[in-house]
Amino acid sequence: MRWHLFIDADDTLWENNIYFERAFTEFVDFLDHSTLSPVEVRAVLDEIEAVNNRVYGYGAANFARNLRQCYEHLAERHIREEDLARIMRFGEQLANHPIEIIQGVPETLDYLSRRHDLTLCTKGHPEEQKLKIDRSGLGSFFAHTAIVKEKDTACFRALLAERNISPESAWMIGNSPKSDVNPALEAGMGAIYVPHPHTWHLEHAPVPDGHHRLLVVENFAGLREFF
Repeated sequence: MRWHLFIDADDTLWENNIYFERAFTEFVDFLDHSTLSPVEVRAVLDEIEAVNNRVYGYGAANFARNLRQCYEHLAERHIREEDLARIMRFGEQLANHPIEIIQGVPETLDYLSRRHDLTLCTKGHPEEQKLKIDRSGLGSFFAHTAIVKEKDTACFRALLAERNISPESAWMIGNSPKSDVNPALEAGMGAIYVPHPHTWHLEHAPVPDGHHRLLVVENFAGLREFF
């Protein structure tokens, strides 16, 4: 059977969150808070991100904005413009980090694209995500690209409706239980969970146990066993 496969990008096809974690570590070192641990600073940043992501979406520019607000809230010294500019650079440099393709991805995409209809489905800033796709060299494997503000049940239902695709013939493949697995299942699609050791902690969520359309693979190359 020829399936419609929707495939996530960040931390499914290429490394992404490791660069955000490195930027956060640099931020914590620069903040140099006298009492708060990195975990406690992260908790403050999480609260800021939870609000801003709903308004501005995802990506390097919004992450830089979040870091700036976090610094303005927690700084124990006079806030200088040059300090704020440096913090913004922690986030802005993410837009130019190397594209590190995850092992087994190109060969597996080549295999899948010959048998199924592939859609690259990613959330984030459109221009930033388009640049990543171009720099990755993987765009040619996909017949369609969907860059969305949020991946939730309504988003998947809309994508299916736009292309007149039945949920029964579609699968979502990705590393995020929150954005890839659970909303796709709720939309009636199948879901392939590809765990990643550095998935952003705000994308963690329980996955349903024993769902008849949920598959778990050890790595991206494992998709060949099913498709």
